[in-house]
Amino acid sequence: MRTAKFETQAIRSQIDRTQYQEHSAPLYLTSSFIFEDADEMDAAFSGTLKRNIYSRFTNPNTAEFENKIAQLEGAEAGVSFSSGMSAVFSTLAALLKSGDHIISSRAIFGSTHGLLNNFLPRWNITHSYFDDLTEIESLINRGSKVIFVESPTNPGVDILDLEAIGKIAKKHNLLFIVDNCFATPYLQNPIEWGADLVIHSATKLIDGQGRVLGGVTVGPEDLIHEIFLFARNTGPALSPFNAWILSKSLETLPVRLDRHCQNALEIARFLEDHSATENVKYPFLESHPQYTIAKKLMKQGGNMISFVIKGGLESGKTFINSLQLCSRTANLGDSRSIVTHPASTTHGRLSPEDQLEAGITPGLVRISVGLEHPDDIIQDLSQALKRAAIPSQTSHPVPK
Repeated sequence: MRTAKFETQAIRSQIDRTQYQEHSAPLYLTSSFIFEDADEMDAAFSGTLKRNIYSRFTNPNTAEFENKIAQLEGAEAGVSFSSGMSAVFSTLAALLKSGDHIISSRAIFGSTHGLLNNFLPRWNITHSYFDDLTEIESLINRGSKVIFVESPTNPGVDILDLEAIGKIAKKHNLLFIVDNCFATPYLQNPIEWGADLVIHSATKLIDGQGRVLGGVTVGPEDLIHEIFLFARNTGPALSPFNAWILSKSLETLPVRLDRHCQNALEIARFLEDHSATENVKYPFLESHPQYTIAKKLMKQGGNMISFVIKGGLESGKTFINSLQLCSRTANLGDSRSIVTHPASTTHGRLSPEDQLEAGITPGLVRISVGLEHPDDIIQDLSQALKRAAIPSQTSHPVPK
């Protein structure tokens, strides 16, 4: 039988059914699992018998979610976590030791910056940032072990050439780790382009409705086993209930992403034509600096847009305060459109200098485009730009 398409795999991946032969995977809300006798328990704890012991270690719901993501990303195995950041931390902590060095793109999530700058150095794990791929090889030293990137980036929605980075990583025997949160397995599969490990904050588009937290890392079975052992002993476990929600959410990921991407492209074109904005970035806009790379790596452009409001910080705040439909909240990838001011929220703990180096200006705005009708989203953005006391001439028809 031929390999099923993504949409079918997301729905029809095999589940472990009970004697009741349920159509949908049941919930396994239990902290532990019983054994028939002492020998079976001994075999399970020694590892000679593969079965569930304790839900901090494994659970049927978390296993189903992990296996689905691994399959959809083209990976051998996966391990899940209580959040995206616990996935990032556990992955790095499990595979690195004192004296090791990380080479990271500068454009990464604010909490990942915090991890690299404030916490890993406590264990003598250092890092260097690159802004351009041509800098990577010059940053490699004897302790270098990992290249870490996000693409599309947070919050600037830049695109990195994963294929080129993968070749550098292979040449120098470095682990290549990609945070694929903005793209999801539906739009981009970094392993195809040379990544060793792929991380997701499942809280975002994978859940898609702002309900639960979760994270997952997928990759080769040997590396995933090392990460699993770290997680098993340190405890950042994904709850069975959240895993059940996330696994079910994967079944609708393709149809949701199709609508997200369709809306986002229309809204990006509206913003690009608006006189009050500049530097509008959306991967599938022809004006995006890495448009050709985005078309190579991604099926569609995703749901994230960044742009700068003319007038700087005060105009940006007025714009955000004037929104009536779009939400102001610390999330993305929701069914509801969300507008964020990165300089004062997601990246607010960075110094002004570090913000500018990461491409975060005072007027930068990030939009997570939701599933509402695009006309209604555009109407809200249009009236908010007008209230920001900026000329709102636009060549795009604003719906009434």
